[in-house]
Amino acid sequence: MTDAISIASGPELEPKPRPRLPLWRLLAAGLVVMLALGLGGAIYGLSTIRDIAAGLPLTPDIATLPVSTAVVDRDGQLLRPFTTAGGRWRLPVTVSEVDRHFIDMLVAYEDQHFREHAGIEWSSMLRAAGQFLGAGGHVVSGGSTLTMQVARLIEAEPTRNIWGKLRQMVHADALEHRLSKDDILTLYLTLAPYGGNIEGIRAASLAYFGKEPTRLTTAEAALLVALPQSPEARRPDRDPQAAEAGRNLVLDRMVAQGVIAQEEADAARREPVPTARKDFPMLAAHMAQEAVTAQPGVRRIALTVDRRLQSALERLGAGRAATLGPKVSLAIVVADQASGNILASVGSAGLFAEQSDGYVDMTSAVRSPGSTLKPLIYGLAFELGLAHPESLIEDRPTAFGGYVPVNFDGFSRGTVTIRQALADSLNIPAIVVLDAVGTARLVSRLTRANAHPKLPEGTAPGLAIGLGGVGVTLRDLVSIYAAIARGGSPVMLNDGVTPANHEPAGSAPVLDPAAAWYVSDILADVPPPLNGSPGRIAYKTGTSYGYRDAWAIGYDGKTVIGVWVGRPDGEPVPGISGITAAAPVLFESFDRLGAPAVPLRPAPAGVLFASNTQLPGPLKRFRHPDDNMTTRDAAPEIAFPADGVDVDLGLASGSDLPLVVKVRNGAPPFTFFANGAPFGRSAFARQNSWTPDGPGYVTLSVVDAEGRSDDVTVFLD
Repeated sequence: MTDAISIASGPELEPKPRPRLPLWRLLAAGLVVMLALGLGGAIYGLSTIRDIAAGLPLTPDIATLPVSTAVVDRDGQLLRPFTTAGGRWRLPVTVSEVDRHFIDMLVAYEDQHFREHAGIEWSSMLRAAGQFLGAGGHVVSGGSTLTMQVARLIEAEPTRNIWGKLRQMVHADALEHRLSKDDILTLYLTLAPYGGNIEGIRAASLAYFGKEPTRLTTAEAALLVALPQSPEARRPDRDPQAAEAGRNLVLDRMVAQGVIAQEEADAARREPVPTARKDFPMLAAHMAQEAVTAQPGVRRIALTVDRRLQSALERLGAGRAATLGPKVSLAIVVADQASGNILASVGSAGLFAEQSDGYVDMTSAVRSPGSTLKPLIYGLAFELGLAHPESLIEDRPTAFGGYVPVNFDGFSRGTVTIRQALADSLNIPAIVVLDAVGTARLVSRLTRANAHPKLPEGTAPGLAIGLGGVGVTLRDLVSIYAAIARGGSPVMLNDGVTPANHEPAGSAPVLDPAAAWYVSDILADVPPPLNGSPGRIAYKTGTSYGYRDAWAIGYDGKTVIGVWVGRPDGEPVPGISGITAAAPVLFESFDRLGAPAVPLRPAPAGVLFASNTQLPGPLKRFRHPDDNMTTRDAAPEIAFPADGVDVDLGLASGSDLPLVVKVRNGAPPFTFFANGAPFGRSAFARQNSWTPDGPGYVTLSVVDAEGRSDDVTVFLD
């Protein structure tokens, strides 16, 4: 039995013209039935009917009938439904959304003259009265039309007594003259009970068959016709045999009435009856929940996501996370560059994954971005005219006051191009460039890209933000990379969660078009992971300090995708990295788009195609705008080897491995000495190699261009 239905107080629907019985005929017919059932006199009956007519509830407004909130994708396909306030699954549906074969079977089984009568089938009522008298006062059949059943469902009142039946008759008459036949049928399709907390054809079809009722087999349609007659006794998840018997009864009736052929009924009988309820769809679960919270009471909420892509990426994310451990989660965001619409949002490896805190939406969690901000740092240098992708820069130990960045692998490459520094994600050059362009400018451009960087309260941005010392979300990074992909033009991400349209993106560019193109050109050359094809997308990976977050963000000419892998509780995942954990998921996500990659934007005006030797003098080598930067003011220091250490070169076994001496600070060129004898001089490089004669102590020294020096003593073996 359905729970009570709240009746809307809005305007009644325009009635369809149909012959209406005069009130005296309705009253007379009611009295005939009452008398036939031995329930009293005419005067009392007339008074009762008048009271019923006066006390009828307002006709429900189908548009405001309480139903489950249905969150749908951009094409109207169901992503996730929510129960009503009473805990029932009652999904909105229209006649056009239900298989026509089911409608024909329902009408043939329940109410053959539904389209002709005015709410009451008098021959059926008289038959029911005769059966009542013949059975010695026991109700054999009710004679209810579909309209009378709708009246019962609206009022949620008992029906197996004469007073309830009379009220249904009066109410059915009112419904027939206020609603169209399709409106009445819509109410039945929405409210009919199907066992437990399942109400309506749409919820029933999803619960028992896992699909929408637009396409039903003959067996499925017959079962859904039979269930509302005895919704608890025939529940297939509790008594499949009773459900099968009820279904077959409907099939027999359909054959007898010529609705279906005997062969079709025989084939339907062989189709198994479901024995358990299926889970309702729960795609984009985090976003759907956020939407329902933001728009309480709304019947239908349309998100921007694509159901097919969302489903594919949720399966991908769950499978990939499972290979990394039970406490590892994963998040994916896919956005259209032109509109900013989010096409897929995977918040975790599984909403109910307890060990990995699947309820936490990691697309909006604030985390350390690792190296993923480097493209914007270099883009600012290109925009300011400080560098070109082929400009040379030093990757060597460098100190900035008390901050001494090191590369991820602990090694320095010496002189490299900006292109190589970004493609290889070298830390030291990135911080040198960030020091030149300014941390305040970087934070400002992040904001222009509609990101929301988080810094500790009361602190100013320092150079560490270039290597992940700032909090951002996966959506922030997708927004930043979308701007780069668009030639520096910002876009506001939109998901349909909030009822009002989002504010338009600001007009100030994140980068100028030439600078954005340089960045994209470099990122397109980054070697892909083992499962990827080179040159398909431009992408960047990142790994936060302590192996807590692994990132991969990439784009082609149309779509941008961001991937995060890690533990929601912030604990390290030893060995995790952007290239090994996140990048494979990124490339597989692009494969799931189901369309060929769209080429990146062509080069805009102002792009300079040149090798290093062809560049203008000021661009051949990256120069800090401040000629007196702290690293040149400080005296040179031997960064490796450290003073007093033992260095194992395998000399005792006859090895001739050289000793690499590395220098930080000071002004090049540098001259290197071993026990007072010079062994090398470098114009720009901050390291040199020396091959010792044998094991023992050695004093290493370095002198810079200004005569400043440093020395260490080490033992070689």
